[in-house]
Amino acid sequence: MTHHDVVIVGAGLAGLAAARELAIHGVDVQVFEAADAAGGRVRSDVVDGFTLDRGFQLYNPAYPEAARVLDHEALNLHPLTRGMDIVRSTSTGRAVLRLADPRSPGNWHTSALSRAAGTITGKARFAAYARTVAKLSGHQFDERVDEPAQVALARAGVDATMIDHVIRPFLTGVFLEPHLMTSRRFMDVVLASFVKGTPSLPRAGMQAIPDQLHDALPAGTVHLATPVHRLTPASIETDSGTITASVVIVATDATHASALLEAAGLTTELNTVTNSVTTWYHAVATTSLPEPLARGRSVITVPDKRSGPVINTVPLTYAVPSYSPDGQILISSSTLGVDDSTVVAQAVQGHLQFLYGAETSGWELVARYPIHGALPSMRGPLTVAGSGEHGPVILAGDHCATASIQGAMISGRHAADAACRRLGVVRPDDRRIAV
Repeated sequence: MTHHDVVIVGAGLAGLAAARELAIHGVDVQVFEAADAAGGRVRSDVVDGFTLDRGFQLYNPAYPEAARVLDHEALNLHPLTRGMDIVRSTSTGRAVLRLADPRSPGNWHTSALSRAAGTITGKARFAAYARTVAKLSGHQFDERVDEPAQVALARAGVDATMIDHVIRPFLTGVFLEPHLMTSRRFMDVVLASFVKGTPSLPRAGMQAIPDQLHDALPAGTVHLATPVHRLTPASIETDSGTITASVVIVATDATHASALLEAAGLTTELNTVTNSVTTWYHAVATTSLPEPLARGRSVITVPDKRSGPVINTVPLTYAVPSYSPDGQILISSSTLGVDDSTVVAQAVQGHLQFLYGAETSGWELVARYPIHGALPSMRGPLTVAGSGEHGPVILAGDHCATASIQGAMISGRHAADAACRRLGVVRPDDRRIAV
């Protein structure tokens, strides 16, 4: 039987972030992961020269905790185009509203002024709302009254047209729920991050983020393909036997964490409600395109209402050429739920034809990723800046904070803080970063 200061169950971003923080301060920490690689839900595959993230994911370099921990230069981040194309059906056919960030004048289009995207007053009020939340940090998000996102937007004076045909289509892809019933506190955190930074992708795929955290740990810290079957507040059991520890951190998703805690006779109320998504990757040869998709921009394209299964789509190659072989464009598209049947695949291809205004019958379906529990549900009441300490076993994961890379990593630091307190490790306080 071996003993360590801290054992961590799960090598997702939260577990790796906690291990990194503990290792920096000389704590003897070991991480046990059931999968064959670190990363949790942040994983990538390389198939026939295409880099395929397991689910459409983006990294925002404005995330304060992630920016503190990660080496952005080494990640070689490639930003997507700031803005959004909204495709709608009109009496005269297909129409596209091209919305851009006001700070990106070269990307502007006169269609952004259309009343189909909301009134000028509504747009101004939404911009004011976004500027206000961009000034918040940490507990300030929790000081605002929590209510569904749709209610908060309407209360802020954003008109129904803009909410229904601009904001809802965009946030459906962020929240993975189409009704804007997500907590306004989470929406505020999301909007603040978009104001401060541009969503990007690492050159080598999203897997580069957990790989960087993993590589920063002492050799032998992470044990892959080693599921934890049982735990107590002072031990875990794996196929190799029992490992004791002064502190146990569970950094799995909420469902697995709840099962482990229940089997140990520990009661902790966890949010186990999740939202699921299927990501579809298509490849199209540039020679088969009469003109570039989305005018050659890596802009997110959405339907203004549910005209088909696709909630968003983006040509990733325009942002990160390394995501596809030369002469090919890799397109990522998302649908709610986990139905990846042939019928849905055909419906997706047909919907993409409408969204891009291009013939899609020759597009190759490279891969599809149905992802159960892709994101924890962020319905209120929600505490954004909560503690990582939840009883005798410390919990970490984005379900403990916000459903984001920032939420996962800051929950890992909170868990490490709690572990250090229990171990009596004294640390300087000059590294504290707000949510």
